[in-house]
Amino acid sequence: MQVLWFIPTHGDGRYLATSIGGRAVNFPYLRQIAQAVDNLGYTGALLPTGRSCEDAWVLASSLVTHTSKMRFLVAIRPGLMSPGVAARMAATFDRISNGRLLINVVTGGDPVESAGDGLHLSHDDRYKLTDEFLTVWRQIVAGEETNFQGDYLDIQRGKILFPPVQKPYPPLWFGGSSPIAQEIAAKHVDVYLTWGEPPAQVAEKIAAVKRLAEAEERTLKFGIRLHIIVRETESEAWSAANQLIKYVDDDAIATAQKAFSRMDSEGQKRMAQLHNSSREALEISPNLWAGVGLVRGGAGTALIGDPDTVAARMLEYRNLGIDTFIFSGYPHLEEAYRVAELLFPRLPLENLPNAEQELILSPFGEIVANEKFPKQQLKEKTTATVD
Repeated sequence: MQVLWFIPTHGDGRYLATSIGGRAVNFPYLRQIAQAVDNLGYTGALLPTGRSCEDAWVLASSLVTHTSKMRFLVAIRPGLMSPGVAARMAATFDRISNGRLLINVVTGGDPVESAGDGLHLSHDDRYKLTDEFLTVWRQIVAGEETNFQGDYLDIQRGKILFPPVQKPYPPLWFGGSSPIAQEIAAKHVDVYLTWGEPPAQVAEKIAAVKRLAEAEERTLKFGIRLHIIVRETESEAWSAANQLIKYVDDDAIATAQKAFSRMDSEGQKRMAQLHNSSREALEISPNLWAGVGLVRGGAGTALIGDPDTVAARMLEYRNLGIDTFIFSGYPHLEEAYRVAELLFPRLPLENLPNAEQELILSPFGEIVANEKFPKQQLKEKTTATVD
């Protein structure tokens, strides 16, 4: 199992929809989050894309030299980038980071934002363009000289001179809930992502994409994008969830949902249907809460509970085929530590730090009475609830 975190380049704070408890999201703060991700056992982090965010490529490149292990999930944008330029960017980043790049393919779901960037295509046409883009991108990054004539792209002798570290290219990640998006995923990508829907809906998506991939004689991995609120007790976790939206009023919900309604993203529509703009019945599945989506676009659900319960819910998703979780929590720095401390010992993660070695090298908890190390209970806590 792998867990990635999130770099909040569009803002961060203790509460949603208010400046109360907000904080400046500047480079020193983002560097702190990245270094936490790097040290705590996360596989890496997702950097969001769009005009509400700092540029993901610039920021990821800035953070590379401040980290050593974490991987950066960064977006390429068909229609906003040419495949040749995107191929050179990916190869260069992969080389300077020594193979730490993951590629997030983002077709875009907001026609207004796309128009502001000069892209004026319908929903399905954007995905058809994405199909052509990935056909070319994969060939170029793999080292082939490429000639391609399509409905949207005309590529003549496309190539790169400096190859990426990862072969044949950095892994492609992609999320899309519409039928055409799932067809693109089955044809091109390595990891198919879904937002945090109830397990039954996720199972339907996975089954559909698997069937499409089998027709292409391909196999995919699957991941899920969620928020998370984990505390030592169940009651503390739900109290924290209620605190997160304590300043969210009806006007904020109406404003947010009006903006989301203009989008032609099938995934965004599915997120909105989970809460129907209402605070009532926000627990849409056991320990799955739709409160974040009242005012936040994209991923709008959170897993909530004590560590054993959250680990059990993750196991339910893993039994469906999900092996990668992309989490976030408010504020992102503190919650990165909280999730690692409370949840990671209960998960079969690929790259957990060696806690016993850390005990030798540095204090693990505050020294007691100026001379005694605190009692270590890590092994008692690691009774696996996920096998």
